[in-house]
Amino acid sequence: MSGDAHLAGHEVAAAMLSARSGPLADVRVVDLTQALAGPYCTMILADMGADVIKVEPPRGDLPRFSGPFLDDDEERHYGGYFASINRNKRGIVLDLKDPEAVEQLLRLLASADVLVENFKAGVMERLGLSWEMLHERFPSLVYAAIRGFGDPRTGESPHAEWPSFDVVAQAMGGLVSCTGIDAEHRVAAGPSIGDLYPATMCAVGILGALHHVQRTGEGQFVDVAMTDSIMALCESVTWRYSYSGEIQAPRGTEHPSLSPFNIYPTADGLCAIASLTPGQWEFMCGVLGRPDLVTDDRTRTTRRRADNREMVNEVMESWSRSLTTDEIVEKLAGEVPVGPVNDAPALFASEHVRARDMLVAVEHPGSERPVVLPNTPMRFSATPTGIYRRPPKLGEHQDEVLDGSGWMSGGSGDR
Repeated sequence: MSGDAHLAGHEVAAAMLSARSGPLADVRVVDLTQALAGPYCTMILADMGADVIKVEPPRGDLPRFSGPFLDDDEERHYGGYFASINRNKRGIVLDLKDPEAVEQLLRLLASADVLVENFKAGVMERLGLSWEMLHERFPSLVYAAIRGFGDPRTGESPHAEWPSFDVVAQAMGGLVSCTGIDAEHRVAAGPSIGDLYPATMCAVGILGALHHVQRTGEGQFVDVAMTDSIMALCESVTWRYSYSGEIQAPRGTEHPSLSPFNIYPTADGLCAIASLTPGQWEFMCGVLGRPDLVTDDRTRTTRRRADNREMVNEVMESWSRSLTTDEIVEKLAGEVPVGPVNDAPALFASEHVRARDMLVAVEHPGSERPVVLPNTPMRFSATPTGIYRRPPKLGEHQDEVLDGSGWMSGGSGDR
């Protein structure tokens, strides 16, 4: 594949939606977040139709001017990092150290349903925007915060004042301890799970709090700690230790209790295969040309196969290395869970990805070429969701948002 194949990616991507829609189309969100965790949380809400107003300081959000940039983009309003998590939002600039800007924010909050921030604990208090003050003034407002170690209101942590980033959350939450090739080669996950999973949990928490508002009229404080979220994600680390005293260690791409369940080498790449049920294992043995393994005492049950995983993997790899990935997928598809290890070019070429419209061509200011972003995976039969608006330029919607009412009137899906 040519080195510039990515330049044509938008040609196979789905088009943006024409208007804002989704199950949250009547929800208004004031977004004070920055970096990755907070903006990803509010992006989830925006993808479901919420009218999200991204409030940035005069210098802009930290990732806004990070690369990469498109080759023909001389304006450079934002790069790929910012674009990936700030679509479907409108943007304004407020210097919250200025009392007049704080008053403008309060006017916005008067008609908002949700406020989201991910500052260090104490920052909002110093700005005169504490949860207690806002709750008294706007009783139905949902206030959500994402912090490295949580907010003291819901549980005092000795690390409450510590800053945190993805890799710290992955390490302290337990993920790094059980990820990697072996105990001597532990690694963090490739995607920024330490940010993205807390963001997702915060979005879920906000939806729960909005349901409570609908029932009672009472807003509440939603607190999500990055480290807590990763600990919850790594649930097997806790229960394995509690049940048996096992300290879960890295096992490469294998499953600690199941086999075959691994990434196997092929003649031209790698392939994921997970043959677990009796029917799947019997089919797998037929394809392997080893029907004897169906009744062999070493492999006849899931537990026995896990206990003898080295032998199982030897048989599997001897077979998988003799075939291409496509050949393996063709032999197993529909009977045994199987799939190629896709990199970015493979995702762009995937029939599944195209059929599900998981790539969307999004216009980009300063460039003739649209960029491609992953679509939301959440689909609703009655309220379509997706990307309808490119990320905002810095302060792009200042006038239409701060028009006296605080929100734009009219327009697609706006109230």
